[in-house]
Order: sequence, then C-alpha cells, then structure tokens
Amino acid sequence: MIAKGTGKLLDRFRVTSGKGFRLKNCDPGDTGGLDVQKDHAADMLQRGVERLAELQDMLYAQDRWSVLCIFQAMDAAGKDGVIKHVFSGVNPQGCQVHSFKAPTPVDLDHDFLWRHSTALPERGRIGIHNRSWYEEVLVVRVHPDFLAGQKLPPSVVGKTIWEERLEDIAAYERYLSRQGTVVLKFFLNVSREEQKRRFLSRIDEPEKNWKFSANDVAERAHWDAYMRAYEAAIRGTAARHAPWFVVPADAKWFTRLVVVAAIVEALEGLDLHYPKVSKAQKAALEVARKALV
Repeated sequence: MIAKGTGKLLDRFRVTSGKGFRLKNCDPGDTGGLDVQKDHAADMLQRGVERLAELQDMLYAQDRWSVLCIFQAMDAAGKDGVIKHVFSGVNPQGCQVHSFKAPTPVDLDHDFLWRHSTALPERGRIGIHNRSWYEEVLVVRVHPDFLAGQKLPPSVVGKTIWEERLEDIAAYERYLSRQGTVVLKFFLNVSREEQKRRFLSRIDEPEKNWKFSANDVAERAHWDAYMRAYEAAIRGTAARHAPWFVVPADAKWFTRLVVVAAIVEALEGLDLHYPKVSKAQKAALEVARKALV
C-alpha cells in the first residue's frame, strides 16, 4: 500500500471539505478493493512502519515541522491497536502520545482547548492524541449535562454553542497549520455490529476482560446521536490543511494500512531532509578529526 497509487486510494477516505459529507455513505467494512492474506497485510504494514521511521528521523533532525495525529472513534474501534502497530518503529524520542480522559478540575478552570494545547508536539516531533478537543463536540454534545460542569457563564451557552465550538476548532487548526504543525485527523469508522462482536469477545475471553467497561454498553444506546455528532464535526472542520480520514475500522489490518499510508504521504510532502553542513561546520569537523586522531 506504500506504493504508487496509494494517494488515489487515500482519496477514497480523505475529507477536505464538509460540503455534502454524509457519514452513512462511508462503509465501515470497505477494504479499498484489496483482497490480501493476513501475512501479506502484515508485510505491507511493516513496509509502511519502516518508511514512517525513516521520515520521522528526518523530521526530528530537520526540526522545522511538527505533526499532530488525532484519533477519534467509538469504543472498540481499535484506536489503541492502531497507535501500537503504526508507530511501533518510531523513535520514542521523536514521538509524544497523550490519551485524554475526562477533564480534571484544573482543566475545567480553563477553556476547552487549554489541556490539549499544552500537549501539542514540539517541532521535529509527532504528537499522537488518543481522543482530543473533538470530545467537546462529541461526548459533551451527546451528554449536554457535562456542559453544566464546565463553569461557563450562562450568557455564552446558547443554542449555537456546538457550531461555535466547531468554528473555534477549525480556526485553531488553521492557526496550527500556519505555524508548521501538520494536522491529520482519523475517525476510525467501526460498524455497530462489529463493535458488538468485539464487546462480546472482551466478555468471553478472560485475557480481554480488563478492556471491558459496563459504560461501553451504556454508550451504545446513544449510537445514532454519536453518529450525528461525528458527522457534524467532520463537516464543520474538514479542510485541506487539516483533513479528516474516515477510515473503515471493521477490518483491523486495513485500518492500520490506511493510517500509516496517510501519515507517510503527509510526511513525504514536507520535503524532509537531514540538515546540510556549512563550509564552516565542515572545517570544524576536520579540526575535530585531527584532534581525535
């Protein structure tokens, strides 16, 4: 998949404009027409991981760009697995992972972007956000009682608050792109049927019991509301400088291939290279060589 024609396949899942976007038109079971054996899929993923490692090394050395990968999904869609496999070859020194849970009292004393802003990747690094500021227009939108705990002045909580938050997020992502941060957003689109199968697997297999929470089933009752919220979020914030990738998530092997291909493509478009050594630096190197010899 990390080969000629990858870009065309990625276009199948890339959303750069929200106009006309409908989540119902995205098939969670889509595999892009690929029909490969498990071993072959693993080999393809490994090639992608190796290429990502090469590019990340240059990204770190060049120290100009930063990359922010945002992962959003329903429970059991495979976010943790994608992060584990796709970034398995990246130098930990050049990668920062943040998993966002419910906001703390300190978080709630700030604006909703604050805690995420403090976790942005430095130049030369890849930041991975497992959940993100989009939770503020997803879970908080589905459960508006959470909004009451955010200490907002009543005058700023109107009927258009979700549209306003999406405007703020879109503006912030545009700002980040103008500062040299490449923003890539992944919605792992799992079907309700596949989520059910994975939940049952977590219950039936003892080694997976720790992954299951009763709250996961409770959230399934709000599936339609979440789908509407995701659709609104993608429609409101998709842009060429901050694209969404609506990645089919029913087949884990394909999900991981799409994600690694999207990140590799983005990095390859940055003209990454190792820093060039000036004449003065070369002269200093020769002085150092003579001193060592």
